[in-house]
This record gives sequence, structure tokens and C-alpha cells, in this order.
Amino acid sequence: MTELNAIVESAQSAFAQAATPADLENAKAQYLGKAGKITELMKGMAALSVDEKKARGAAINVAKQAIEAALTARRQALADAELDAQLKAEALDVTLPGRQRGQGGLHPVSLTLERIEAIFGSMGFDVAQGPEIESDWFNFTALNTPEDHPARSMHDTFYVEGGSETAPNLLRTHTSPMQIRYAVQHVKQHRASVGATDGLYAGDMPEIRVIAPGRTYRVDSDATHSPMFHQCEGLWVGENVSFKDLKFVFTDFCRTFFESDDLVLRFRPSFFPFTEPSAEIDIQFQSGPLAGRWLEVAGSGQVHPNVIRNMGLDPEKFIGFAFGMGPDRLTMLRYGVNDLRLFFDGDVRFLSQFN
Repeated sequence: MTELNAIVESAQSAFAQAATPADLENAKAQYLGKAGKITELMKGMAALSVDEKKARGAAINVAKQAIEAALTARRQALADAELDAQLKAEALDVTLPGRQRGQGGLHPVSLTLERIEAIFGSMGFDVAQGPEIESDWFNFTALNTPEDHPARSMHDTFYVEGGSETAPNLLRTHTSPMQIRYAVQHVKQHRASVGATDGLYAGDMPEIRVIAPGRTYRVDSDATHSPMFHQCEGLWVGENVSFKDLKFVFTDFCRTFFESDDLVLRFRPSFFPFTEPSAEIDIQFQSGPLAGRWLEVAGSGQVHPNVIRNMGLDPEKFIGFAFGMGPDRLTMLRYGVNDLRLFFDGDVRFLSQFN
């Protein structure tokens, strides 16, 4: 019995000195392994009598249980120590302020589009949205653009699969197709409400006032042009809509948009297939870093009679004006940005300045 007590005490001491789980497993092998001290004692019982085996086996089992209890206790102690060290290493200071998710904001061009829609909305203009993959008819033909016009060249326009050779599909080069779509739908609904017959409509009808903001696509890329850019077209058609109304509406828009009454507009003669007469619109600030310079901001004109016909209206009765401007360009002027590509590089450091 003294021998067994000595083995138990030796095992307990060896387990207590084990600093790591690996050291503990090595110490265990010395006592409970295949060649361990307890195992050797069990093997030595073969030469004993039956009565001696019972007494000796019971004593060895008591010693073995004591050793296993010491082993289990040390394993738990090492595990607790490892967990405690891990918790200390990964401790969180709950008194520190929490980390908040950064708050996003609208893109500067989106801010400009919202501003444009709000200003024209206050003048009674609707906002129309339409497909970015457009048909040749709405993008060119309905807008009085002939087949030999440079804009129809694949060097200037992104054509896409679908459609036919005579009526191809393309990424819209402007948002003017929405003027036609909106006007045609407006006329159809009114004709149905009054029971008008086929042919060009020449009866009474509410005026058409609409802007069409959205993305457009052209084969162009430099500091002031992008293959994908934004445009906003405007249309006002009625019985007595004149160039004077165009000047008033666009002047009021520019002064409201730039928050400056100290702003001069110039309508410079130009050419567009869908308007006649046509004019480029330039603005000039009277103060600030851009003072004294004429800056082109839009194209405009009286809606061509052929376009009025393609809307389903009689050009002898209905007349109107249209304009097209680049919100990207307006954003550059409003915020003093000189490179259009900065808006589309996705650099959060740049974009966060506008929110």
C-alpha cells in the first residue's frame, strides 16, 4: 500500500508541474500509458492467487482513480488558465464609445438632378422616365434626325443587339426620346377622352410640360466628356408657346439653380435637327471666380414642325420649345470641379465633400 501511495503522490506532483497540455499528456503516459507504472502493476497480478488478486486489484483501482482524478483536475486547470489568458489578450474596454457605421449621402450629380426636378416641378413640369435602350425611331427618326446624320454613325453611338437592320436598338444618345414618348401618350389619352378621330390632332388640349432627366451614352471620353453621362431634356408644347417663354423659363431656372440674380443669359444661333430656330444657351456670372466668361450650358429651340407631327399634333395649331442640358456640367459649375471624371471614379474622399 505504501508503494501505491507513493505512485499516486508522484503522479499528482508530476501533473501539478506540467505547464502545458502536452507536458500533462507526457506525464500521464508515465503512469497510465501502456508502459506506465499502474499498467505494470496490473500485469504483475498474474502470478497472484485469487484472493490476493481481489485485494491487490481493488487497491490498484483506488490508486488509478486517484491518479485519473488528479489528471482531470489538472487538465481543467490548464484549460481555465488558457481561456483566462485569451480573454485578457482579447479584452474589450466597454467604457470606450462604440464604432458607428459611417453615414452615406447622395452623389453630387444626384443632388443636381433632384434640384433640377424641384425647380421645374415648381413651374408645373412633370418628370418623365424611360428606357435607356432605345429604338432608332424614338432616338432619331421621330426627332427629325436624317439617316445620314453623324450621330447615327457607330463611331458616335453605342448600338446593341436586337431590333433589325432598318430599325436597330441603341443606348440612347439623349433623353429627348422621352419627350416623344410622353407627348405621344399624352395625346393618345386626350384623344381617347374626347373621342377624336385618327389623323393629326388639332382640337383643344392641355399643354404638355415635361422634363426628362437620366443617363445617356455616347462614344466620347475626356476631362469634360464621359461615355456615360447625364442629360435633362425639357419640352413645353401648347397653342401659344413662344421663344419668349423659353427665355423666361430657362433664365428663371438658371438664377434659381445657381442662387444668383446676378446672372446673364445669351441665346446664340445654332442648329439642331429637332428644333427650328435653334440656339445654344450661354450664361455669364457677373461676380466670383467665373465672372466675365461665357459658359455654354444647354441647347434649345422652337420644336420643329416634323417633330410636332410625330407627336400626333397639328403643327399649324400647336407650337412649343425644347431644351437639353447636362446636369454633370451644371454640377461642375456649381461646385467648382474642373474634371468630369472625378464624379465617376468612386473616390469616397472626393464624394464625401458634397454631403
